Amino acid sequence: MSRYAGHVQIVTTEHQGVRRGVTITAACSVSDSPPTVLACLNNSNPSNAVLFESGHFALNTLGAHHQDLANAFAGFGKLSPEDRFALAEWQILSTGSPVLTDAITAFDCVVTDRKVTNTHTVLFGEVKAVHFGAREPSLIYLDRGYHTL
Repeated sequence: MSRYAGHVQIVTTEHQGVRRGVTITAACSVSDSPPTVLACLNNSNPSNAVLFESGHFALNTLGAHHQDLANAFAGFGKLSPEDRFALAEWQILSTGSPVLTDAITAFDCVVTDRKVTNTHTVLFGEVKAVHFGAREPSLIYLDRGYHTL
């Protein structure tokens, strides 16, 4: 799978006062009517439980300038969730999920379905609000390294 290029994104939520965010590349558009995206999350990380329980998430699309943020939310540096979120500015649009203020784009979603497949859970989210940031080079992950497009 290291040869499968993916756009780097941070999926976020907040539930019962707990914020969670994790860097992923397994996300995509599913439908345009209603607008729906999906995000795949590893079941082996107990911290992802809040993403499975909250009922909503934001899919924040990262630009080339977000490499350090992507690393932080991927767990490099062992920062606490509070310290990870403190590295950037966040806003709330519709669902209560944190939306990255300078994301290239962010989709604020309500979970409409959830499928467990082997090691991952796929969250399907109906887009309730969209944030458009600046048109900047995108952050891509390929061959175990970052690239821009």
